Amino acid sequence: MDVRLSSEQRQLREAAARLADELGPGSVADLDDEVRRARLGKAVETAGWRSLRSDGASGVEVAIVAEEFGRGLVDVAFLGPALADDLRQRAGLAEANRTVAVEDRAIDALGSDRVLAVADGSVLTARTGTPVLGADLTRSSATIDGRLEPIGELSADDETRWYALALVMTTADLLGTARGAQRLAVEYAKARQQYGNSIGSYQAVAHMLADNQAVIEGAISVLRYASWAVDELTPAEAERAARVAKVYTARAAVSVCEAAIQVHGGIGNTWDCLAHVYLRRALTSIDMFPVRLEEIDLGLS
Repeated sequence: MDVRLSSEQRQLREAAARLADELGPGSVADLDDEVRRARLGKAVETAGWRSLRSDGASGVEVAIVAEEFGRGLVDVAFLGPALADDLRQRAGLAEANRTVAVEDRAIDALGSDRVLAVADGSVLTARTGTPVLGADLTRSSATIDGRLEPIGELSADDETRWYALALVMTTADLLGTARGAQRLAVEYAKARQQYGNSIGSYQAVAHMLADNQAVIEGAISVLRYASWAVDELTPAEAERAARVAKVYTARAAVSVCEAAIQVHGGIGNTWDCLAHVYLRRALTSIDMFPVRLEEIDLGLS
């Protein structure tokens, strides 16, 4: 495995990051800006971000986009439709406005007419129901309207690889939220003055941020391997790598997001601070295709 990104992959990261920075929410108030969100949604649709897999993108490339969208708190549907696109291709289904289900809800459902689910080698579908309020302020879930009906079949290997991709994409989103929260905390630590010095110059804050950066670097490594494994290793190995990455990155993201709130002090506990938006998104991504430490026999702690 070559851990270096190719020139095309670096360009992909730059394009995704530029879109997230230009049209993603820069404040909590921006989350209510429907004009901005409409422009962002149109840009995501026009660029074909939701159909990356059917366009031939690798697991690494899909993870790159998911990570940058998480970092920029991109608040239009991406993860659910992108997973539905991969599932549609594997099952030989026609194109449609779809997202995917986790347990009894349609995730990332804004703009999707139907929801897809996988169970015992069958692909099931139903209509997307009514929106459901959740902790995440950047993505919307919905109920599933009616019973899930069979629409196609998957081989065992395809089902396992799709599940590994789902874990990788949610892990990439977690890594992105951690990076975004870390950047928010570092910028605040540089700007906030106390006793004539920036708070980032004090060891208690500096060491916390340094420790979080080390955790983020570890998450980058496990995610890079897991995203590569989606296409290059056996289905069982890919799933195992994705599970490990999800468990590690879930813990890292929560720790980094909570630390970002702490670095902000009193303002970090207010509605107007973006830190809680990162934490909310991280907690939601953990619940999408959740993995427990007890399911992995690697002695992780």
